Amino acid sequence: MTDFPPNRTAALTRLSAFAPSAGRDYAAGRNYDNHAHVSVLSPYLRHRIITETEVLSEVLRHHTPAAADKFIAEVCWRIYWKGWLERHPEIWARYKADLAAAHNALQTQAGLRADWEAACLGQTGIDCFDHWARELATIGYLHNHARMWFASIWIHTLRLPWVLGADFFLRHLLDGDAASNTMSWRWVAGIQTMGKTYLARPDNIAKYTEGRFQPTGLATTPLTIDTPPHPPLGPMPMSDRIDPDGRCVHLITDDDMTAQHSAVTSATYANPTGRSQWTVSPRVTAFTRNALAPLGSPLADVAEIADWAKSHDATQVVMNYTPQGPTNDGLHGLTEALHAQGITLRRHIRQIDQTGWPAATAGFFKFKAIIPDLLRIVADCRSPQFDLA
Repeated sequence: MTDFPPNRTAALTRLSAFAPSAGRDYAAGRNYDNHAHVSVLSPYLRHRIITETEVLSEVLRHHTPAAADKFIAEVCWRIYWKGWLERHPEIWARYKADLAAAHNALQTQAGLRADWEAACLGQTGIDCFDHWARELATIGYLHNHARMWFASIWIHTLRLPWVLGADFFLRHLLDGDAASNTMSWRWVAGIQTMGKTYLARPDNIAKYTEGRFQPTGLATTPLTIDTPPHPPLGPMPMSDRIDPDGRCVHLITDDDMTAQHSAVTSATYANPTGRSQWTVSPRVTAFTRNALAPLGSPLADVAEIADWAKSHDATQVVMNYTPQGPTNDGLHGLTEALHAQGITLRRHIRQIDQTGWPAATAGFFKFKAIIPDLLRIVADCRSPQFDLA
């Protein structure tokens, strides 16, 4: 599948088609670089055009939790990574600082720039890697296993800075997500779970591409990357109380497009170009903006949001919580801008995040212990528009 219509109807149609195969079939085929074996729902989940609760609810209509455990775990990885980055926001700040330094290095190191350009254009001479680079740039999507192989070759074989690879993905992936992308690249590089590095193996690539690729010359020894220790654990964010007597307007962002609040009116904010210092793929920008278009008038920045709220005599702007990433960066100063107009910002955290994020403090193995709690939230969902999903 290479077509991603940017709307909720397409997401629900794809979910309905996939859910019956989310059990044994998914477990058997998920590692093969073939989009027919996976859900291809991630562009919709990343923007919460559909929610994790909706996806899991539909899957559990067809399978027991045990039968669909592999797919359930993949959905929960998204919650885990978001929670981990939310509790360690300094990691996102470090990534941006390291990327800026790498950007400067590209301006002064001709060899590095040539190697980086060859990797981005799919001109390295490593046929599988070059194929995936071109596939990503063409359709805005890669199979998860291909992403791991690609990142490993980028870091350990081509010896390119991992932040430049993470940036390449973020610029082109329709499902490009600050948490999942940054943490996954860090894991492949061996700096997320210290001492645990992912090396792409030729035999593994040959097997799971069903012989399409049989690369040679891949690194057999991982690159050692110096990195500071993980920063201290930060506080768990909490939902704001919404004043039931206040006059609400609803701000919908590209981080969460499933409307759920009663309000006078709605407007939208997106920051896809904030993903990178370089040009973000027009495909990414178009997907984001077209998905938001039916949900309200687009607003460009914090000042426009404050003026819009004031024009509707709002006393509070209600929005779903924006986690660490470009959208949250673009909304920096919103609380203060609204306060200057006598308006309060009320941010809501979905129940599945409020339950999952506090447990995202160590590795995923420990996080798995709360998956039954997350599934109980899913079980309480009685309709696709469950407000606290």
